[in-house]
Amino acid sequence: MITLAHLSDVHLAPLPPLRVRDLVNKRITGYINWKIKREHTLAGESLMKLVRHLRGQNPDFTAVTGDLMNLALDAEINTAHNWLETLGLPEQVCVSPGNHDAYIKGQLDKALVRWGDYMAGETIGPEAFPFVRRVGEVAIVSCSSAVPTAPWIAAGRIDVAQAARLRRCLQLLGEGGFFRVVLIHHPPNQELFKPRLGLWGAKLFRDAVAEAGAELVLHGHTHRSSIYAIPGPSGDVPVVGVAAAGAAQADTGGHDPARYNLFNIQRLGSGWQCTMREFGFQRLSTDIVLRLSMRIY
Repeated sequence: MITLAHLSDVHLAPLPPLRVRDLVNKRITGYINWKIKREHTLAGESLMKLVRHLRGQNPDFTAVTGDLMNLALDAEINTAHNWLETLGLPEQVCVSPGNHDAYIKGQLDKALVRWGDYMAGETIGPEAFPFVRRVGEVAIVSCSSAVPTAPWIAAGRIDVAQAARLRRCLQLLGEGGFFRVVLIHHPPNQELFKPRLGLWGAKLFRDAVAEAGAELVLHGHTHRSSIYAIPGPSGDVPVVGVAAAGAAQADTGGHDPARYNLFNIQRLGSGWQCTMREFGFQRLSTDIVLRLSMRIY
């Protein structure tokens, strides 16, 4: 049995010291948003407790679906790398980046270099995404929807080329008999699509999964817990969103308190079984509790 942990939207706090020149771009709107809203809804102490609890579960692998940073400052890139080291070794942890990790042009490239093996794996070409990590008979396929956008836009993008590479990865892994878990920051379902916040190219992503198949899709971005499905070649593929790991226990502006998910994946005969447990804070408690346990595959 393989145990896979999933957390997302870390939004490491507090912000590092800022210079005026740091804000002469899209970051000014992000900084205003931080001061008005996020500064009061993100809490480093809750994140530390959540990570300690997660580490205590001894997962075989941990997937982080993006938004480690807030404004993608150079100092935040370094802080995020140090935080990843507290989560585990690069062999046991990988990142699918989010829109805040690519807040302005060029910063995601810096993160790719600094975070190194946390954001790398097997690929089918020179492009960084998607990359594959294999853990026993489980294959984690990490996509990137992270692109710099205009102020007040938090959308992501999957283009034709990345969708084609994803399709090929899923085909090869399917032929190899792997349980395929696809990571992406933005939710891929049409129902959650909003032009300002959603995934541009969501249909390309869904078409790749519908044609090549996958057993599970994991995402973040919404700061809410969710479970739904998208079509696969032989039935629905579960899609699970996780609440923001960096959220405070209370006063979260309508979002869920900090949580993570733990998946137990095992082969049963010629098929698979996957059960999910959700751990996190309750709004009126400082304890991390088991909130949900269910079989999803």
